Amino acid sequence: MKFEVSSSRLFAQLQTLSRVIAPKPALPILGGVLFELHENILTLTASDSEITIRTSVIVDAFEGEGKVVFGGKLLVDTLKEFSEQPLTFTVDDQNFKLIIKSENGNYSFVGLNGNEYPEIAEMPAESRQLQLPAHILLDGINQTIFCTADDELRPVMNGINVDMMEDRIVLVATDAHRLVRFSDMTIKTAEPTNFILPKKPANLLKNLLTKEDGDVNMSFDSKTIRFEFDRTLIVCRQIEGRFPNYNAVIPQNNQNKVIVDRQTLLNACKRVAVFSSPGTGLIKLSLDENSMKISAQDIDFSTSAEETLACSYNGMPMAIGFKAPFLIELLGAVSSDEVMFELADPARAGLILPTDSQENEETLMLLMPMLLNE
Repeated sequence: MKFEVSSSRLFAQLQTLSRVIAPKPALPILGGVLFELHENILTLTASDSEITIRTSVIVDAFEGEGKVVFGGKLLVDTLKEFSEQPLTFTVDDQNFKLIIKSENGNYSFVGLNGNEYPEIAEMPAESRQLQLPAHILLDGINQTIFCTADDELRPVMNGINVDMMEDRIVLVATDAHRLVRFSDMTIKTAEPTNFILPKKPANLLKNLLTKEDGDVNMSFDSKTIRFEFDRTLIVCRQIEGRFPNYNAVIPQNNQNKVIVDRQTLLNACKRVAVFSSPGTGLIKLSLDENSMKISAQDIDFSTSAEETLACSYNGMPMAIGFKAPFLIELLGAVSSDEVMFELADPARAGLILPTDSQENEETLMLLMPMLLNE
């Protein structure tokens, strides 16, 4: 088979696929990318046996058709050095040798028989189907993925829990120290269900959906999740197990509510956190009437810092401690100009809520406190 394709167009697709390929694949053939040519459509597939991604490129000229596998890293490393130009790929159907012809030279590869590449299993007829706008799925992933854990003992914490309910879709992630719950009330389903999306395919979707303004078609059964949009297909295994009851850990009736400028607080936390103990990263928020004092100290090196900000607060004076990197990351993920803290007491989790949000969307962030030695 033979085809001509834009170097930059092909490189962009191969770069995405290369994120899936494992450094030491279980099967040698999974170390490459499957090329399938049919008329003027070149379909590209990569897999690590847990995640499979398939996309396609329109070629400018073609002869014949076929399937062949070429080393993913070798192709990416070669194509990234080309300026935009047409490349001609010629594949010997007998020995799977590839010659790439550019404006200035030729490059030779040896591939593998594409017929030996594992097929993507079809979803069973009883699988569930859901269509949702790409921006809603992207928002949900962006708001939650940074809170996923890396816990070998509790793998269910290593992904995003997706709950589909009669009146909303809810995405939740937690690492046991912090939690984010994102809800969108425009997506409804007649039969409530859920699955846990692993972190790696979630990151793939996060990168790919930024350029997508259409819909994503999801289908899933008890083990597999399938996402289809534009000319891209992602198939991955679910994380098996039961996600923790996240609603049970969210404190209710928090009588102490603080509203403060998000960016001002974020910048103050970043400055003060430099003086916190490297071992604990403790930062203290002391609240009084319309005043918030942020402080930290490192007793070992006799350093300390504090800043006082104006805020809206009419509750009882109180002080609560948080781990500075976690607080900074949560504040950085909020999109509104102001944030509201809902606090019960120094020993219970604090809630961080945006004061402004998109219509039909809700974001709730929870952060566990740290013990203050006072």
